[in-house]
Amino acid sequence: MLRQSPARVVAFRLLPLLHSRRFSEASRTLRRELRVGHKRIPPELIERVSRLLVLGRYDALHYLSIDFSDELLNSLLRKLRLNPEACIEIFNLASKQQKFRPDFKAYCKMAHILSRARMYDETRSYLRELVALNHSCFVVWDELVRVFKKFSFSPTVFDMILKVYAEKGLIKNALNVFDNMGSCGRVPSLLSCNSLLSNLVKKGENFVALHVYDQMISFGVSPDVFTCSIVVNAYCRNGEVDKAMEFAKEMEMSSGLELNVVTYNSLINGYAMIGDIEGVRRVFLLMCERGVLRNVVTYTLLIKGYCKKGLMEEAEQVFEQLKEERLVADQHVYGVLIDGYCRNGKISDAIRVHDDMMGKGVRTNTTICNSLINGYCKSGQLVKAEQIFTRMNDWSLKPDHHTYNTLVDGYCRAGRIKDALNLCDRMCAKEEVVPTTMTYNILLKGFSRVGAFHDVISLWKMMVKRGVTANEISCSTLLEALFKLGDFNEAMKLWHNVLARGLLTDTTTLNVMISGLCRMEKVNEAREVLDNVKDFRCKPDVQTYQALSHGYYKVGNLKEAFGVKDLMERKGIFPTIEMYNTLISGAYNVRDFSKVADLVIELRSRGLTPTVATYGALITGWCNVGMMDRAYATCFEMIEKGIAVNVNICSKIANSLFRLGKIDEACLLLQKIVDFDLLLPGYRSFKDFLSPDATKCLQTQRIADSLESSTTPKKLLVPNNIVYNVALAGLCKAEKLKDAQKLFSDLQSRDEFTPDVYTYTILIHGCAIAGDINEAFNLRDEMSLKGIIPNIVTYNGLIKGLCKFGNLDRAQRLLRKLPQKGIAPNAITYKTMIDGLIKNGDVAEAVRLKDKMVEAGLVRGSYKQGDVGNSNEVLDQVIKSDEICDVGIVYEAVV
Repeated sequence: MLRQSPARVVAFRLLPLLHSRRFSEASRTLRRELRVGHKRIPPELIERVSRLLVLGRYDALHYLSIDFSDELLNSLLRKLRLNPEACIEIFNLASKQQKFRPDFKAYCKMAHILSRARMYDETRSYLRELVALNHSCFVVWDELVRVFKKFSFSPTVFDMILKVYAEKGLIKNALNVFDNMGSCGRVPSLLSCNSLLSNLVKKGENFVALHVYDQMISFGVSPDVFTCSIVVNAYCRNGEVDKAMEFAKEMEMSSGLELNVVTYNSLINGYAMIGDIEGVRRVFLLMCERGVLRNVVTYTLLIKGYCKKGLMEEAEQVFEQLKEERLVADQHVYGVLIDGYCRNGKISDAIRVHDDMMGKGVRTNTTICNSLINGYCKSGQLVKAEQIFTRMNDWSLKPDHHTYNTLVDGYCRAGRIKDALNLCDRMCAKEEVVPTTMTYNILLKGFSRVGAFHDVISLWKMMVKRGVTANEISCSTLLEALFKLGDFNEAMKLWHNVLARGLLTDTTTLNVMISGLCRMEKVNEAREVLDNVKDFRCKPDVQTYQALSHGYYKVGNLKEAFGVKDLMERKGIFPTIEMYNTLISGAYNVRDFSKVADLVIELRSRGLTPTVATYGALITGWCNVGMMDRAYATCFEMIEKGIAVNVNICSKIANSLFRLGKIDEACLLLQKIVDFDLLLPGYRSFKDFLSPDATKCLQTQRIADSLESSTTPKKLLVPNNIVYNVALAGLCKAEKLKDAQKLFSDLQSRDEFTPDVYTYTILIHGCAIAGDINEAFNLRDEMSLKGIIPNIVTYNGLIKGLCKFGNLDRAQRLLRKLPQKGIAPNAITYKTMIDGLIKNGDVAEAVRLKDKMVEAGLVRGSYKQGDVGNSNEVLDQVIKSDEICDVGIVYEAVV
């Protein structure tokens, strides 16, 4: 993959530099040799050559042995400055010498001489050659000014060099001349100003162009309709379309200019770029009212505006109107319409227009093919995209960077990374189009999208090795991969590199950094990054603050989470509904119910509408604190608002009902979501677990009935791992272990179910409590073989089962092995063991474990180590201070 050698890439990039350097070095060497050792030029030689030139005896010069030098040529030009024909002859003769080339000083003199003689075409020719010498504009300007003052000639040449610089795209040089002309008594001409303005806009320097226009007016230069069109275009490209319209109207009123089709086209394009279709229509109607003839460009821009807004029918109508106006649609018109259809997912219409274009004898081009490939890739029809790519050769078209990048992106989005890499290999093999930074960025994003983060790092190393310069997008993608892999140190190194290179210009990279640090629970580092970002151009947005607030919520620091909300509000950035959802969950965690109410009132006062996630956070919060009446009330409000209850909310309610021992009500909900008759055919269904009076649970019944209503989309009730885990937990809670095992066995044969750590933990707890310890350990071994790592909750279930049935020796051995497995016992682990030891009469060992709890900081209260006198009382407090681990704790971990 991407087999081009680094040496080859570097050589390819340096080739133009090496060639230009050889030429310039050779030229400098030649001149250095010519200048060394020259003696003083005899005055009689200058007189003799001058006399021959004045007399027009140019042939006689060829018989003279003239050793040209800069001093000789410049002396002759000074002496003959009033005879332009003689100056041209001697300059041309000097230019033909094998070991001599005129320097920039000679060119400056020639420009002034010819300009005074009104030989403007010749002057422009010499100025172009002067600019091609690539001397500093400051050096050239100083010499032109020096000659101007020495010869006392007209300053016209300054305006001409300004125009030459502008036409060559040397904007900085042109601006230097523009700023300094006034000191030489010359005002730039309107043509030169228009040329400078036009090239500034082409280079994207719209703000500078508007500033130059203001200076031009202050110089007393009167604008014409072309100036007006350029300035309107500058405003439009700068996104200030309304100002462009005001400027155009002012020019009509104050200067009496009649705006031409170019000006109106610029206004239409400006409104189209910002998506203001009404503005596009207003300008088009204004053209019709003023009698300005529309051209193909006008209709192309109209079509572009409609396509950008997805109004393809209107775009097609404009296309038909173009035909009615008897204007000939060219490649560009067809290309804009085809691209519009492709971007809006209507690839069949794009092909129809393309076929119509080909049928009318208009040839397709690479840009149009790129649009078709993009359309097919977006619609997932990669085979069709490949066919267009292949047919480009039949149409005598060569794929460009955009062609390859579009197809590579299509492969990556479809998960076909190998095909994307093979296509890049073909790029390298042809050597006509080499992979660029954008190509690598697409591949990096493709690997990241499929979770191949190690491949992201490998591709990055290859990219660096081949000398491809990474940009902010590349760094952002790599940064995300490093955080996904948990490589904090490398992520920080990359971040400092991004800052050092000045690549932090987009908020996306900042948000990746903040989110990554918060995911790793390094919220202090994330806050430090946010505090330091004020030194850079990148400004935090709502997503930045939302990520940081969520990070504080994850680590349980609710005070700082709310502090981030206050900070962003002081900066005029208001929280999103997603941020409110997180803060609501945090308020429930600290049982601050008044804060929950305040947040709900606040989000509504700001015009935010609670979403299904908001209601989910509220229902989850009430369920967690056991206030089911509030949970039901919130659920009913949600239903009345027309928001359908989804599978996660149902699972949470069912889970809480199981935990509270309300098995009938939980079963009533679950049997509405999952058809367990299909999973346990002819054996058991959750309907069979319902007591005769189960339907009397009116609140649960109301929610269950809402699930069967036509307003609840079936896709919201597709069972997932959470539902199945809750179902397994419910069966265990109802002491239906055999049914739970049968359900688990049948689920493993279904594609939509993948057992996770919660699944195994539920079954292990169920088996252990039921006394089937061997099966519990078998399940532990099975999950380890599948690469699912048991956690402390899993081992708490095993220890609970061993203690319950008096196997304390094995329970203690298992407890001692936990640190070797990289698992730290928690309070529930110790309390379970202490409870078992007390029941077995081993108080001394129980006290020893209590001391370990104190060392680990897992005990609240005033107990001191070694205080055995009141050991029974203390141990009783430990046992009762929190609920001993049972299957109910596992239920809570499921959702």
